[in-house]
Amino acid sequence: MVLIGFWRGFRGDELARLTVENTKAYSGEGITFFLPHTKGDRLHEGTTFETPALTMLCPVEAYINWITVAGLAKGPVFRRLDRWGNLADKAIQPHSLIPMLRRIFKEAGLPEELYSAHSMRRGFATWASANGWDIKGLMSYVGWKDMKSALRYVDASVSFGGIALRSSRHVSLSGA
Repeated sequence: MVLIGFWRGFRGDELARLTVENTKAYSGEGITFFLPHTKGDRLHEGTTFETPALTMLCPVEAYINWITVAGLAKGPVFRRLDRWGNLADKAIQPHSLIPMLRRIFKEAGLPEELYSAHSMRRGFATWASANGWDIKGLMSYVGWKDMKSALRYVDASVSFGGIALRSSRHVSLSGA
């Protein structure tokens, strides 16, 4: 869930609405998610999101492993667990992501109180910006239509514009 949420830049409600029927994954290639409606889908046509396979921390392999281990052939990708740890037929609720993510981050030794369901979206935007994505490419990938919305997720201290804010001794522009 974390790998898909991060590498796709999904909102919590989008993660909660993913279904096996609307997801196509190809090992070593990529994964396609279709959501019948999204926040930015004003015409209610649905939106298709594509994510490539990666050599490390791969969302495609994580998805394939999850549906295989969980034995999922249809229905929600991410489901509720009952108090005995049994997988339910119903999807997780978006509001349940925050405590779930905080527990995951705490177990990883991270300060869990700093994270919310939007942390994966913001984290991806910050990572993409720090790795040279231009804002229009980022907006297209994540699905933002409005520049102001996109800029709220990008950490200025690690974006291209943030380079000007740092001392020149901390900046290395090899090959320039």
